[in-house]
Amino acid sequence: MESKLVFLLVLFLAVNNKLLAQDIILLKDSTSIPELEINEVYVSASKGNLRLKEIPASVSILSSNRIEENKITALPDVSVIVPNFFMPDYGSKLTSPVYIRGVGSRINAPSVGLYVDGVPYFEKAAFNFDFFEIERIEVLRGPQGTLYGRNTMGGILNIETQTPFAYQGTSVKMSAATYHSYQLNANHYGVLNDKLGYSLSANYVNKGGYYQNDFLNNRADDLISIGFRNNLMMKATSNLTIKNIASFESSDEGGYPYAQYDSTIMGDLPISYNQQSSYNRKLFSDALILDYTGSNVNIKTTTSYQLLDDLQKIDQDFTNDSTLFANQDQIQNMLSQEIIIRSGKDKKYNWLFGGYGFIQRFDRKVDVDLYDYNMNIIRYYDRTIYGGALFHQSSLNNFLIENFSITTGIRLDYEKDSEDYLYERGVAGTFTTIDDTTGILKSFVLLPKIAINYKIGESVVYTSITNGYKTGGFNSTFDEDRPQDFTYEPEYSWNYEVGIKTSFFNKMIYANAAIFYIDWDNQQIYQTNPSGYGSRLTNAGETESKGVELSLQAEPLNGYNVSVNYGYTHATFKSYVMDEQEDYTGNFLPFIPKNTLSLQLNKIFYLKNNVIDNIKVNLLYKGTGKLYFNEENTASEDFYGVLNANLSFAKNNFQLDLWGRNLTNENYYTHFFSVYEYNFIQNGRPINFGMDVKFKF
Repeated sequence: MESKLVFLLVLFLAVNNKLLAQDIILLKDSTSIPELEINEVYVSASKGNLRLKEIPASVSILSSNRIEENKITALPDVSVIVPNFFMPDYGSKLTSPVYIRGVGSRINAPSVGLYVDGVPYFEKAAFNFDFFEIERIEVLRGPQGTLYGRNTMGGILNIETQTPFAYQGTSVKMSAATYHSYQLNANHYGVLNDKLGYSLSANYVNKGGYYQNDFLNNRADDLISIGFRNNLMMKATSNLTIKNIASFESSDEGGYPYAQYDSTIMGDLPISYNQQSSYNRKLFSDALILDYTGSNVNIKTTTSYQLLDDLQKIDQDFTNDSTLFANQDQIQNMLSQEIIIRSGKDKKYNWLFGGYGFIQRFDRKVDVDLYDYNMNIIRYYDRTIYGGALFHQSSLNNFLIENFSITTGIRLDYEKDSEDYLYERGVAGTFTTIDDTTGILKSFVLLPKIAINYKIGESVVYTSITNGYKTGGFNSTFDEDRPQDFTYEPEYSWNYEVGIKTSFFNKMIYANAAIFYIDWDNQQIYQTNPSGYGSRLTNAGETESKGVELSLQAEPLNGYNVSVNYGYTHATFKSYVMDEQEDYTGNFLPFIPKNTLSLQLNKIFYLKNNVIDNIKVNLLYKGTGKLYFNEENTASEDFYGVLNANLSFAKNNFQLDLWGRNLTNENYYTHFFSVYEYNFIQNGRPINFGMDVKFKF
């Protein structure tokens, strides 16, 4: 791998020297300036409208330029580019776990929060959606419970789409790639006058699939997806802005390209199972945002609604035999309301008060065929979650001494979760009720935090102590002879962090670094049920995660833009005893890579001739590992690296991109699990190439 990487870098420099010899004008890449000056950007996810340097936390921002250069088309593509952020790409869009600093959850509610244009995404099944017209992605690492409450122990992902007052015009983008993949995106941004703007966007994706199912003689992971977005903005007065952002996506995909792992050959057999698996999802969201900015106060209200309607069909034995097949049909409706009142900017004392409430309804049915027993198992879930919160944050600048600030915050969070559960078993067409249970869970927590900032010249040093919290809940599957597994308890954490944000050599190099330690109790652990059917969450003992993060961004010479992002996470069980035979104390947490590394090199060439205005070159190396797939630490993937490249040609309003992913065709596993006596894996995506053509009008 290293030799291939060196070869490609040498080739890139050779091409660069050749271009220099042809008398090309070399100018500083103007598009890289916002990347280097990103410390002056205001971070929406802070809710206090703070600059990046002012936030006493580890934050990464991916601009629209960076998103386009790296061909980030969905959230899994962000994985590893951001330090200690990992989102494995396996199974289907339904299986979308997110991990930050070792904190995450494979099933049920996430441990990392996601907001898109003000709409909270509480279900992981909604996390993996197609990106188009994304303005930026903000990643705040560490617990964000004071401002966001439930299920933000790992951090917050905040995604903002483009707005009509920032850009006007029409663009069309067409893409084609190997493995019969195609994409078409069209959008229009316009203003009717200086007060009213609008945008309309549409996106179509067709992927032929990377993995062949030999038994069915088709691709296991094909996908067709269509999406729409509408953004209406009105500047009602000089102080009041009203926005309504609605989006819809419908996707129909195959999934679960799992191959049996053969320990005798130390490799995987061909994918071969006899029943077609799929995942169909409809996702709709809408946000109404009112933002009033006065001379001394800002008031912002966000009313949001989300509908998730999905159907999963899965051959759960993943073999040629008809043993186990499951259908899961789910509808989720969620309504939320938030209001934030905060002081004006750049005061000595800044304050923020907020209130939040939500209601989330689930209607789910799981139908399982057990062919060997001529049996049907049907489970019905009628679940309602509602909650409310009050929160406050205060920041005092120049506290005691100049350039020293202190921030404190607290949140009062209440939640009630109730579920009606019905379990029916059918044999030869005759059904019997096995279990009819109603459960109620309540929680009331206080989530405090304290942080300090100290500015020294161009550097800011900070330290923080924050409290994290993830709600308990009901397991979708559990063994009826173990009623204690019907529910699982909340988990709690404390995050201790010290960091620095600085620049060198007249702002030629920006650097952010952080050291963190997370101590949490009652961690919710994914386990297979003792019967072998299904999985559940259970609470482990004590867990800890500690590590470092480093981000460097530089423009050393001739317009080169270089970025390095590295994260190290050492996440282990401090105490986790299952029984007398199973003691996982000291083992590493599964699905958490010890190292995440990204190295990126960008270069732009401005040309003298009239054929092409400029050429952009982008190289991205992403390294991940080592990571374990189970608590026993018996199945693992060593450190591996993937190399991507993009070559872009621009002329006026026309742009042509030629790109490749996994150029060295690195072989690695993204997933490993066991069903009965079999082990299964999913391979990472192989080498693939593509072309994008974009027109602006």
